[in-house]
Amino acid sequence: MSDKIIVPGLSEDETVTVNILADELRARSRRNLLRSSYYDGKRAIRQIGSVIPPQYYRLGIALGWAAKGVDGLDRRVNLEEMVWNDGDLDSIGMSELEESNFLLSELASGRTDAFIHGVSYLITTQGDEGEPKVLVHAKDARNAFGQWNSRKRALDNLLSVTSWDGSKITGFVLYLDGETVNAERVDGRWTVTDRSEHPWHVPADPQVYRPRSGRRMGRSRITRPLMSHQDSALRELVRLEGHMDVFAMPKMFLLGASDSVFKNPDGSMKAAWQMVLGRVMGIPDDEDAATPRADVKQFDAQSPEPHIADLNMLAKLAARETDLPDSDFALSDIANPTSADSYVQSRENLIAEAEGVQRDLDVPIRRTIMRALAIQNGLSEIPQEWRSMKPKWRSPLYISKAAQADAGAKQIAAAPEWLKETTVALELLGLTPQQIEQALKEKRQNAGRSVVAALAARAQTDANGA
Repeated sequence: MSDKIIVPGLSEDETVTVNILADELRARSRRNLLRSSYYDGKRAIRQIGSVIPPQYYRLGIALGWAAKGVDGLDRRVNLEEMVWNDGDLDSIGMSELEESNFLLSELASGRTDAFIHGVSYLITTQGDEGEPKVLVHAKDARNAFGQWNSRKRALDNLLSVTSWDGSKITGFVLYLDGETVNAERVDGRWTVTDRSEHPWHVPADPQVYRPRSGRRMGRSRITRPLMSHQDSALRELVRLEGHMDVFAMPKMFLLGASDSVFKNPDGSMKAAWQMVLGRVMGIPDDEDAATPRADVKQFDAQSPEPHIADLNMLAKLAARETDLPDSDFALSDIANPTSADSYVQSRENLIAEAEGVQRDLDVPIRRTIMRALAIQNGLSEIPQEWRSMKPKWRSPLYISKAAQADAGAKQIAAAPEWLKETTVALELLGLTPQQIEQALKEKRQNAGRSVVAALAARAQTDANGA
């Protein structure tokens, strides 16, 4: 095969692994690129039939339903922070890791990629000189592929492409069990630029959307039905454009007049838009003609309502496919929820989907962050006590601050007294982590002032008694 990768310095087994992974990556590239084009609004539809003039298909009409289907769920899945009940995360450099890697943003971008392609990969490596101590990168399925071991529940390997020349790979990193190999193609020749060993097996974890036993690497949220609905809606928008140009104008039939009324003074025909937009036209009588006075017959313009009704139907089909409410897609016939219960009910499927995603992403995120912290601290393995770290997710149910505070107050009132003195109680009231930290700081400051005041008062009393 002409695209076979032969790199001097790779063993025979490594060469076989690289080419297997590269072939799998290429085999999936067309579908991955297709879904990316839907998400980015770059999907162009082909001309269907000959009723609509071809120029309408060149208008560049775009529709964002696929992106809305992805982002509608993505914005409900928000990682707030990592929590470690058995220790202090800041003492092992969590703040440094978050800041040096834009960690929450990097994890979120990988999650979006997983929704688009079904899977993305979180890769953890040691930084070079001038870089952070540890690097956490998210790679999408268009630029990375790994083989999943169902027994170990981990990757056996991962190919991360770092550069392309068209459809040809010109640079990659191969992650193997305990070894990482970097290679580049320079001036038409492959070279291994770096080879390093490490104790982290394959230092990558897949973020997978909707995994199942027969499809461990999940599926895209941009499903075939959603793509079909979007294509149908784009065609309907093209038809609507043609309708507004052609059929929205009233039809007129001019009887008994010569074509001179449609001509310019020099005898050339007027432009079509001049005739259509000419609301007042003077047609002179011709006494010598068989019909001296011209007669105008008018037919009403055709309503665009059938096109709008079709778009609404397609919008509701797309809403059902993505578990989003009709109001996120439909153009009309929308019933907005008028109460908190109806609002929750209209998004019940979406909320359930978001909770399932949080559960599926718990393990890969926890593994990635524990490994990153261990590398940052110069360790060769993850300490056992770190295993209690867990991601803390924001609730996918959006409720007002007032409603959250009211619910929290009722829970605290029914709880034991000691709970009221914990940060959990403040979280139930809806305070942000920054507000909780500030409140506890001021509490300690006030307590210190009270102690100082009490000691001063006692000293004054003792002095008076003496």
